[in-house]
Amino acid sequence: MAQGEKDLATFQTRVRQMILRFNELKQENKDLYAMVDENERQIAQLKAKVAQQEHDYQSLKMARMMEITEGDLEGAKERLSTLIRSVNKCIAVLSDEK
Repeated sequence: MAQGEKDLATFQTRVRQMILRFNELKQENKDLYAMVDENERQIAQLKAKVAQQEHDYQSLKMARMMEITEGDLEGAKERLSTLIRSVNKCIAVLSDEK
């Protein structure tokens, strides 16, 4: 075999190796892009879940504040009723003294 033929055979072998390596890298790149797409989809789902949980938390916090306010309102009504009864008793006592 002449040197030129030997060089040509070596060149062809190297080209075939490069083509095989290219195809391997192309498949690896495709797989990596699929992984990135899946991760981005999961991130979007988790962000939506976090947003929903933040909304739920805010709703619960608001409900708790309203519950406390209603409890305070009931307490205030009871204190006011007690004060009104005391004032009525005082008026009755003063009316009897006249």
